[in-house]
Amino acid sequence: MAYQQMENFIPGQRWISNTESELGLGLILEVAFNRVTVLFLASDERRIYARDNSPLTRVIFSEGDTIESIDEIRLTVNKVIEQDGLITYVGKDEAGLEVELNEIELNHHIQFNKPQDRLFIGQIDPGSWFLLRYETWHRLQQHQKSPVKGLLGGRTSLIAHQLFIAYEAANRSAPRIMLADEVGLGKTIEAGLILHHRLINGLSKRVLIIVPESLLHQWLVEMLRRFNLRFSIFDEARCLEELGDDGIFSEDVEDNAVPADIQAQIDAAVASNPFLNEQLVLCSQGFFAKYPPRQSQAIEAGWDMVIVDEAHHLEWSEHAASPDYLFVEQLGRISPSLVLLTATPEQLGKESHFARLRLLDPDRFYSFAAFLEEERLFEPVANAARLLLAEKPLDEKAAALLTKLLKNDNVEGLLKDLNNEAKSAAAREALIQVLLDHHGTGRILFRNSRQTVQGFPQRKRYAYALSGQQNDEDLQQDPRFAWLVEKIKQLGGQKALLICKQAQTAIDLEQALRNRNGIAAAVFHQGMTIIERDRAAAYFADPESSARLLICSEIGSEGRNFQFAHHLILFDLPANPDLLQQRIGRLDRIGQKHIIKIHIPYLQNTAQEILYRWYDEGLNALRSNTPAGARVAEILHDELAALLQKQNQAEIDAFIVKTEALNAELEAQLHNGRDQLLELNSCRKELADALIDQLNAYEKEGTLWPYMENVFECYGVETEFHSADCFIIRPGDHLRVSHFPGLPEDGMTVTVNRQIALAREELQFMTWEHPMVIAAMDLVLSSETGNATVSVVRHRDIKAGQFLLECLFIVECSAPAEFQIGRFLPATPIRVLIDQYQKDLTESIPHRSLIETGITFDEQQIVTFLNNQRVPITKILNMAEQKAKADMQRICADATKAMLASLTNEIKRLVRLKKVNPTIKTEEIEQLKDITLLAHENIQAAQLRLDAVRFVITS
Repeated sequence: MAYQQMENFIPGQRWISNTESELGLGLILEVAFNRVTVLFLASDERRIYARDNSPLTRVIFSEGDTIESIDEIRLTVNKVIEQDGLITYVGKDEAGLEVELNEIELNHHIQFNKPQDRLFIGQIDPGSWFLLRYETWHRLQQHQKSPVKGLLGGRTSLIAHQLFIAYEAANRSAPRIMLADEVGLGKTIEAGLILHHRLINGLSKRVLIIVPESLLHQWLVEMLRRFNLRFSIFDEARCLEELGDDGIFSEDVEDNAVPADIQAQIDAAVASNPFLNEQLVLCSQGFFAKYPPRQSQAIEAGWDMVIVDEAHHLEWSEHAASPDYLFVEQLGRISPSLVLLTATPEQLGKESHFARLRLLDPDRFYSFAAFLEEERLFEPVANAARLLLAEKPLDEKAAALLTKLLKNDNVEGLLKDLNNEAKSAAAREALIQVLLDHHGTGRILFRNSRQTVQGFPQRKRYAYALSGQQNDEDLQQDPRFAWLVEKIKQLGGQKALLICKQAQTAIDLEQALRNRNGIAAAVFHQGMTIIERDRAAAYFADPESSARLLICSEIGSEGRNFQFAHHLILFDLPANPDLLQQRIGRLDRIGQKHIIKIHIPYLQNTAQEILYRWYDEGLNALRSNTPAGARVAEILHDELAALLQKQNQAEIDAFIVKTEALNAELEAQLHNGRDQLLELNSCRKELADALIDQLNAYEKEGTLWPYMENVFECYGVETEFHSADCFIIRPGDHLRVSHFPGLPEDGMTVTVNRQIALAREELQFMTWEHPMVIAAMDLVLSSETGNATVSVVRHRDIKAGQFLLECLFIVECSAPAEFQIGRFLPATPIRVLIDQYQKDLTESIPHRSLIETGITFDEQQIVTFLNNQRVPITKILNMAEQKAKADMQRICADATKAMLASLTNEIKRLVRLKKVNPTIKTEEIEQLKDITLLAHENIQAAQLRLDAVRFVITS
């Protein structure tokens, strides 16, 4: 394409505006009185310019260019004819016929997006935009190739077992797994990490989560607050919301007298499938049970992944299955990925545990009897594993069993080495690894216990026996209130969390403390909106605030992390051990650096005293976690309920002794039933530690905020320092876009520090995977802004008065998301720098060394110069492209080598495991082979594209 700046305007010529390229291709209408009138038909705009000072560039296409007519006929130019200042193009259309096209017939919507086109016609941007574009491509490439891509963006502590499970499960083609960690180890976070990883990597798009009604809000908040995933809660009202204004739910319509027209609308609404309108859907189990037609709609909607919480409530036996179970079974058949969150296998019982496994892999777990037989045969292996893990010697029976079981693995030498002091440690480790490979449910089931996961804090309990009577009407008359006022004073400004059963109690406590004692406290309960809860939590978390106490109701405390505090006040006690552990779990978390001090005020000779003694003496639930607590409470429920109604000291003492014995018995059963091999397989520490090291290294680079500051500066977003690693961002007065993605009109406060984000949940945690960052990078790269720039630089190795061309090429490889080509060949930038003498300076002059001087220049003169130098500049561009193509060949060869090494190793590993582990499917191996072949084809078909060019003038 040729370009000219001149004043010889002739009606009928086609010109383009250098300053308003979005107007499209202009047509000269009139030239008179030193004025030129241009009509831009694409935008229906008319402009009048001064002839001798117009920001216009003449457009003349060259041989080989592809052009388009008003009638959208495309032709390749073979000949350019000029007569009386007007151009006629001769070329061949897509059918091979020769066509003549006068320039007046060119399509008005032609856009000049190519970097070289924009450079020559003067559509140039400030140099800072090129720098931003260049850095964005490099950051994107780095993130695409990162082994921890998808694990970076969660507002979670970097906890080994959680990261291991997420990494292990999410990278499978279609994870079908059960998460059965003990209470408090973060099954919800594990599911969120898996989901976030798959969404970031494009491996899943449509997700359905099914949870108990009481956990709907908690899941909604957890997915949004921790992972920036916006789920839509679907209930019957949501499914019918488009009919909500039509009076369908009007109180005037009796239950048995629905008008025919309204009934027809309801039937139509039920018939249409509301689940197709959203990608991320959250529903309660009760909703599907109450409205069975919605089950078939959910099944028909199709999902990449289904997640079911509290899956142990799905009832199944060999003789019958509950409707809830059958529904999830059908969902599991149509969904490639199924994730079940459930209680630990020891608590479930064998039949219930088998029922969950059957949902995940019905071919493998087809018979309960066969499952029991397999477990019986595996029991000696589990016993041998316990001896190995406890570093105890194997007896002859165990050694003989292992020799027989592992005959294909040649373990005789390892068994002999166990008796050799110098070799025993290595032999023991090798044998454990072999056993892990044989583990039957190891790829399906993940199960961690507090005994294997370290990092939980100590607990100390402090009980306060008070005399008097409870008074809910006037808290000032309640002995616990006077105790509370005194305790707050004793804590001397230390933060404390108070939890009580009822929201009204929380509200009354806060008001009484504030109005009658001048004590500032924050209140947090289920009646508040999410924003109100955020503000209350932020007020409490702020070290500078006067609030030293946060008062929570039972439900209001769910899903929140208050581990920066270490005093917990239990204003009353629940009758359910799980609820008690949930309360304590607000502070008793991995990463808590202080001993948790639990304060329990109770009134003597009341039900609260019985509960306190039952928890403290019978279950030891206040000093440590109680894995058997829920089962004990279930067995003793009626007896405890009767006992709370009377005050018979002898009966109370006997009941506590009974509780203590039952708890010890059940805990011993749980401990003996623990599958230590499974727990070891649920967190391979070496891999988990490597993931944590990689994540820490990524975050410690400290490159995210400087990059985002550059983005904000270019787009007109204002930034303000808030505190260390925290910043305020808000739309500026000169925002370059109508709405910066993810930025509210009143702005937001963000942090790039994970620890601050965990303590200050009202702050947005900005990572390379935050939606705003992803959208900002897309904003930079999806527009043409910055793909043609001019810079004046100073460099000690380049003489002043020269020009260079810095070209940015992109190697692009299009492939389906499931191939995860980005691990090996992401969109890869190639930089080429060539001077006016056609000398390649790419290696000798790094990009970062070309520092702009800030010297201004006459843009019109530069554009005129560029057009005068069009021929040599075009040669430089061609030379740069040849250099980039050579680099691309090397990049593609390296990517192919890395891909083949990675995938063939995984295929070999699965083939080896399949010989000893029936959970490895032949289809999984064949699919991986197909992906390897197709990935190779896609890498070979990679394309090179010129993305941006910078004209550099040395000063």
